[in-house]
Amino acid sequence: MTMRHVQHSAEPAMPPKSRAWWQHLYAQVLIAIIAGVLLGHFAPQTGEAMKPLGDAFIKLVKMIIAPVIFLTIVTGIAGMRDLAKIGRVAGKAFAYFIFFSTLALIIGMIIGNVVQPGAGLNIDPATLDSSAVADYAAKAHESSISGFLLGIIPDTMVSALTSGSILQVLFVSVLFGISLALVGERGDRILSVLEDISTIVFKFVSLIMRAAPIGAFGAIAFTIGAYGIGTLANLAELVATFYLTALVFVLGVLGIVARLCGFSIFRLISYLKAELLLVLGTSSSESALPSLIEKMERAGCPKTVVGLVVPTGYSFNLDGTNIYMTLAALFIAQATGIELTLGEQIALLSVAMISSKGAAGVTGAGFITLAATLSIVPSVPVAGMALILGIDRFMSECRSLTNFIGNAVATIVVSRWEGNFDLAQFQAATSGELPRIDQDPDLTVPEK
Repeated sequence: MTMRHVQHSAEPAMPPKSRAWWQHLYAQVLIAIIAGVLLGHFAPQTGEAMKPLGDAFIKLVKMIIAPVIFLTIVTGIAGMRDLAKIGRVAGKAFAYFIFFSTLALIIGMIIGNVVQPGAGLNIDPATLDSSAVADYAAKAHESSISGFLLGIIPDTMVSALTSGSILQVLFVSVLFGISLALVGERGDRILSVLEDISTIVFKFVSLIMRAAPIGAFGAIAFTIGAYGIGTLANLAELVATFYLTALVFVLGVLGIVARLCGFSIFRLISYLKAELLLVLGTSSSESALPSLIEKMERAGCPKTVVGLVVPTGYSFNLDGTNIYMTLAALFIAQATGIELTLGEQIALLSVAMISSKGAAGVTGAGFITLAATLSIVPSVPVAGMALILGIDRFMSECRSLTNFIGNAVATIVVSRWEGNFDLAQFQAATSGELPRIDQDPDLTVPEK
């Protein structure tokens, strides 16, 4: 990615002045999260009333996700015009997704067996209120592999951009990009127009992100106000085990992968700190998807790889969700006094591998996927999900953070496999040497 500078006078453009700490987005989001936690804890009813702020921000982001994905993929594929390379990138991405998603499930299962967070609770499944999780079980029952595959195909080409389904947008974008590449020079004018629109849309994203602190404040205030920090105390061991397992996966497993690819996981996390705080505040990795696409391109990953890996990873590379599924399933079994044999645990893992794809893109996918898994493996009662319903909102934050980091790492790894990862640009972007994304576009405009 190169940068062009637009001069407004005869004098050379001066480098941007460094901003005060409180002017950075990550600092504003962090302050908003702290304020939201305090409001939700000390004034629960007022905190619950802040929910529309969080919902409104997430709707704003979802509004722009489809255009961002469409423009990124189409301009990337059409600009490259190497269809064999596109298939190769997709193949490598899915190989990565399958391996690390499975590894996340296995790690969750190993930690669950070693720590045994549910052991000793001795809860009778008959005493649990199954009606509390009935809606999740019903949604899980509706999710099937065939339904999932058919759901990738939109009713119309245009409806893919309005349905809210990332996979439908991905499907149409890839086909449109390939078609545009195949028409050759006749499509150059359309490609040029789409690239110009892309610049406008990413400016639109930067405007929306200015509202991130308000969205994070409203979402976290509602969570603390509605569920209360005290709900964590009853199942503190499970929550702590899940967070520590996710931390081990990110810093250990993904950290090793990052080191092998020549970059530091800590530098990547620092680079994405504003997005991670936003994900933490909203409990949704989708809230930072447009910004992730822009930042990964900026950090030296080619547009085609970013456009294919990031949106697809949001449905197929759910490391945090996979850790949660096996860990939560084992917790329920241990809490209700059910001894699972090795064969039953392997069956549980196998079902989770499939069901995690079938529930992709569904609101509350982590909890719904768990319900789908338990409904197929009768050894563990679905009613046992009532035990963790109260703390699921707090665990969803960790799921989203892990999923988000996992997809950022996947994008760099696939770019490195393709031999197109610009490590020097990554170092420059993560060290702050490149001009800021949210800088005045009249002074610095990214040329995609």
